[in-house]
Amino acid sequence: MNTSHTELLPADFAGNSRVWIYQAHRLFTLQEALTIEGLLESFVSSWNSHGTPVKGYGNLFYGQFIVLIADETASGVSGCSTDSSVRLIKQIEQQTGVQLFDRLNLAFYVRQKVELVPLAQLPYALDNGLIQPDTLYFDNTVQTKQELETKWLTPMKDTWLGQRYLKIKA
Repeated sequence: MNTSHTELLPADFAGNSRVWIYQAHRLFTLQEALTIEGLLESFVSSWNSHGTPVKGYGNLFYGQFIVLIADETASGVSGCSTDSSVRLIKQIEQQTGVQLFDRLNLAFYVRQKVELVPLAQLPYALDNGLIQPDTLYFDNTVQTKQELETKWLTPMKDTWLGQRYLKIKA
């Protein structure tokens, strides 16, 4: 699996563009992925905020993450336009039977694929060597395009998880 997701991001979007990441609890099938890509393309082309087009981008990454980006240098994103994106994600959930709002599953890059670890089982995974401090973690809390480029896929020890779950000696 290629972990260079930055090559797929729109170069003409500002670094402070807003980002939303929705993680699926399983890999999407090929048919689901093709359907999702079509839905994202359609949504982004008609995404509006108070009647003004939103400079938006949507894509499926690693077959398991839906990423939406709005470049607010062109026009801001309102509550209504954010609500419309949430409706799209709920529609995708209903069509695929995949959970996209479960924030208690953590995604790691292990053995060339995405592995999910329930938050409650993270201490066990660490104690038993399934997850290491240098294991790449998908930090879905990133909020901007710049953070998506530099902090989304990063060693666990360098994230909020590392601060909370690793006993790192200074």
